[in-house]
Amino acid sequence: MTREQHAEMSKVPAITLGFWIAKILATTLGETAGDAVTMTWLGETTDAASNAISGYLVGTFIFGIALLALVLLQIRARRFHPFLYWATIIASTTAGTTLADFATRSLGIGYTGGSALLLMLVLASLGSWKAVEGKVSTDQIVTARTEAFYWTTITFSQTLGTALGDWAADTGGLGYLGAAALFSGLIALVALLYFTTRTSRIALFWAAFILTRPLGATVGDFLDKPLAKGGLNFSRPLASAVLAVAIVLIILLVPQRSKTKAPTD
Repeated sequence: MTREQHAEMSKVPAITLGFWIAKILATTLGETAGDAVTMTWLGETTDAASNAISGYLVGTFIFGIALLALVLLQIRARRFHPFLYWATIIASTTAGTTLADFATRSLGIGYTGGSALLLMLVLASLGSWKAVEGKVSTDQIVTARTEAFYWTTITFSQTLGTALGDWAADTGGLGYLGAAALFSGLIALVALLYFTTRTSRIALFWAAFILTRPLGATVGDFLDKPLAKGGLNFSRPLASAVLAVAIVLIILLVPQRSKTKAPTD
């Protein structure tokens, strides 16, 4: 059998500029869509703790089921499907939004405690991945087991990013635009390290992946929160629809190619 016949195609896209643009749009959509569902269940109020817990739990359940179904489809797929992949990313970010809100608001541990808890979960997921597989990959995802680790880590990363965004905007007192500027600067720093140093590409990828989530979260909050809270008070369904269209256009217009896994001799 030839070398080409041995080659396997990864079921995740190559990490390009288009990937990061789509990722930021997807995380922003996750924030607006997640808020739309939980705020609908809350009846636009959070006066009663039981209502808050119910809203965030129901939202997490809805998006969690969607995420699980899409991950199973992704695992069963034999090759990279751009729309399936990005639908799964969007599901992970919406589930991450509602799960982070539950962890930071309903459990009573606040944004700081919630962020710390979620950081430990991300590190535990990465540590387990490294212990079982021997390495952590970011683009050569070809087996069901590595996909399970990949999507688990992504979901925890999305959830952590949501909590960090809320922490910076509220507890940190930066507001939505200030927090967006902070995370944009940190992403630029990661990019600088990528192009000018030999810092681990795996570490830089996950750092950027986590940081794009709070950037999207703060931009999403800026779009749909009331004017009195520093937002633009856009309709959540409308903002979500516009973002969804933008993601579809990115997928169609920007090449979405998978990474070829080099075969071993």
